[in-house]
Amino acid sequence: MNWPLFSVVFTIALTVVIGVLMVTALVTGFNEIVHIRIVIATGLLLSLPISWYFSKKLGNITGNEEGYGA
Repeated sequence: MNWPLFSVVFTIALTVVIGVLMVTALVTGFNEIVHIRIVIATGLLLSLPISWYFSKKLGNITGNEEGYGA
């Protein structure tokens, strides 16, 4: 796996997923600290498989699945 690519995709995916979940939680009235922590944990858990999937796909497109031109 291309770990540098994974870390970039994970950072982007984590920001987007937590942002979408946070806006949804705040609009629907779940604005207590417990709900915000649940949103952060859920965003973290959802971002891992999303970033793994897309980093594999991007690695296959570029032909650099192993990282650093290996």
